[in-house]
Amino acid sequence: MKKTIQFGETVEGYNIPVLNEREIRAAAGILFLVIFFALILIMFKNDFLLAKYSITIFLTDFIVRVFVSPRFSPTLIIGRLIVRNQVPEYVGAKQKKFAWMVGVGLSGTMFIFMVLVNSYSPITGIICLLCLIFLFFESAFGICLACKVYKIVYQEKAQYCPGEVCDVKARQDIQKTSPAQLLIILGFIAYITLTAVLFNDQLSKKPYDLFGIFGTEKSK
Repeated sequence: MKKTIQFGETVEGYNIPVLNEREIRAAAGILFLVIFFALILIMFKNDFLLAKYSITIFLTDFIVRVFVSPRFSPTLIIGRLIVRNQVPEYVGAKQKKFAWMVGVGLSGTMFIFMVLVNSYSPITGIICLLCLIFLFFESAFGICLACKVYKIVYQEKAQYCPGEVCDVKARQDIQKTSPAQLLIILGFIAYITLTAVLFNDQLSKKPYDLFGIFGTEKSK
């Protein structure tokens, strides 16, 4: 019988509670966008309103995940709706709970400083950057950085990691990177550097309104 309140889902074929990595990544992408736009508003308009709302949402959502159940997390529910037609990718719930406990700590600290105390400092800036990095790696690459610390803290191997990274195995041919491909990366970096050196003046010019809709004149 399925429990209403539990951390993770019981799925046939898995000996521990698991979660759907696809909806977790979708939820991480949603939170990343909200926090990223909040940071943009702070940097360019000195507007902290969206940041305060996003911190409150972030903290509330993670408290629900950790202390109630991921099943009732608003962002995970939205993520589930978005990826509902995709085949689930199951991951161990225990390491995700640890990662989200880290999220509660970070967002809780931000909530105290920025919402309750109504202040900002290098502390809030560093925490905000950490949150963005964690969320970006989760949503873009499926890499849970906080989960990497799970083994160190609990002295046990995590089970059912995204992409089976917890299991030692040989890479398939399609995963291997050849010396030629590495040279392409180095060449691409050199190309970008050369472009910046040779065409920086041209590229730094503000573009003009081609059809005159906004009244921006062509720069000379």
